[in-house]
Amino acid sequence: MALSDGVIHDIGYQRYTGRRLGRRYATASLYTHSLRSAFGLGRSGKAKVFPFIVVGLAFFVAVVAVAMRSQDGRVLLTYLQYCDAIGTPLLFFVAIVAPELVSRDLRARTLPVYFSRPIRRTDYALVKLAAMISAMWLVLATPLLLIFLGAVFSPRTDVVKEAEDFVGGLGYAGIYSIIFSSLGILIASLASRQAVAAGVIVAVFLIPAPVVGVFQLIGTTAVQQLTRTLDPIFLVEGLKSWIYHTHTMPLDGYGPAYLIMAILLVGVSVFLLTLRYRRVSV
Repeated sequence: MALSDGVIHDIGYQRYTGRRLGRRYATASLYTHSLRSAFGLGRSGKAKVFPFIVVGLAFFVAVVAVAMRSQDGRVLLTYLQYCDAIGTPLLFFVAIVAPELVSRDLRARTLPVYFSRPIRRTDYALVKLAAMISAMWLVLATPLLLIFLGAVFSPRTDVVKEAEDFVGGLGYAGIYSIIFSSLGILIASLASRQAVAAGVIVAVFLIPAPVVGVFQLIGTTAVQQLTRTLDPIFLVEGLKSWIYHTHTMPLDGYGPAYLIMAILLVGVSVFLLTLRYRRVSV
């Protein structure tokens, strides 16, 4: 066809004159989408199976605790004990959800879409971390709220004391969520294959335990305590024992070491996570 035979069609393109929502809106939208994705919302039924198994298990333990207390007033689990009771399911929750939040984007090569504008690479990393922390905290906090409501309506309950314990439980849930999520998201950001990322996350949380166990047998008190801080699970329990004075784990005066290690662990994880996305190729 000759050039002169061409036809120009008016397909109605117009300038956009609406309000540009900008970086804040994009960041908030990414957070909302990521939090929904953590529970498989908006995705296929298969994506919802494991998150809702963990949620169901968390609520089952809470319902049993409420039922026991309503029957004879016996406290089956304190708010702090509840978080520890479902610690293993929480670990697997992180191992499944963290790769879902970041590894899928690496594998599908969708990062250029996010980084086009106005969202920044650091925004992406921090939003994914915030969504992981929020999802894990909700898994813990919602059943804790159920236990609290059950206790308030039980006879012979000191509501003020119960509220103080409940707030303490929410704080401990936050400690769990921040430490577990920081490590989980960092590890997942390094692997594009979700199965590989999930396996490495589980290994990082479980392998230190036998190593720490060896040092508990042969090391001095200082060595025993300091090696415990290298295990995320012992680290969380040590913080609980020191902050809430539960004495469930002897600290021998090394309580501040657990706090320092927790701050270092989270700080280094966040730094490496943002560094990872500043340098990731798109």
